[in-house]
Amino acid sequence: MSPARLRVFPAISRNRDPKTYVAELIRVAEFADREGFEGILLFEGNDVFVEPWAMAQHIMAATERSSPLIAVNPIYMHPFTAAKFVSSFAQLYGRKIYLNMITGTAISDLQGLGDEQSHADRYVRLGEFVALMRQLLASPRPVNAQGRFYRASNLQLRPRLPTELMPEFLIAGQSEAAQRVAEDTGCIKMQMLPPDLDRGLNASGMNFGIFARESGDEARRAAKARFRDNPDDRELLALTVQNSDSVWKRRLYEGQSGELAANGYWLLPYLTFQADCPYLVGSYAEIGAKLKEFAANGLTTIMLDMVADETEMRHVCKALKASGMF
Repeated sequence: MSPARLRVFPAISRNRDPKTYVAELIRVAEFADREGFEGILLFEGNDVFVEPWAMAQHIMAATERSSPLIAVNPIYMHPFTAAKFVSSFAQLYGRKIYLNMITGTAISDLQGLGDEQSHADRYVRLGEFVALMRQLLASPRPVNAQGRFYRASNLQLRPRLPTELMPEFLIAGQSEAAQRVAEDTGCIKMQMLPPDLDRGLNASGMNFGIFARESGDEARRAAKARFRDNPDDRELLALTVQNSDSVWKRRLYEGQSGELAANGYWLLPYLTFQADCPYLVGSYAEIGAKLKEFAANGLTTIMLDMVADETEMRHVCKALKASGMF
């Protein structure tokens, strides 16, 4: 029996221009819808130009089948509110939603929002959020819950969500607390692309970017032309890392090289604040073979950083299709 088709959610590389943000997201979402991607990843945070739930509705209205992957941070809403959005989208569009459960934002933003919970306690809250939200979406009866962070007394969501439209939950944190919550709640665990590529895959989800061309040498030349090193951009990343308690950000940042490795692993786009993850650079065939190998080892879901340029997106599609898993 062959591995199942990979589910791929593109995410646009950093866009710091609010004037182009919405149009760029819609352009990528429409491309993804035509090309068979599962949906599109929508970020959450104080610095995100458009609230992801609002952007998700805008995208769903403009596409035929796209199922957005929406970042959800408990600091911004109650589980009932999130469940109500999911139920509303099911009523409006008859589509499944994916939820990327996060706790992270800048330390200064946490302080501004008055959230004084520790890193570990934010994950306890996240686990309670997922559990209560699932109960609300699935239960035919009113829900009662007594947690540390959330309590419910005869709380009911109407109408109950059809089983086939139940959302899937992803957790991208890399800390022990994040991994424990992912295990306890049965969420899809995400990880960053490992530098060695061949070892270190211990989750069914992975976050990385793809830069591909017909040949490996051509891909390397084009990647270096697209993502250039810049000390100002490196300093900007350093400032964001100092203002974060994210384990994965620090792991990527500390002691890492911006050199393009022989196996195609490349961290420069992250180190220069142009992406949120490593990139895999190579020929269509090389990347396709690696994706097929990942899938054989349990990979099912990809958060894919992608340059929001149609020519580049078509190169990415060729690499994905070369895997035979897309």
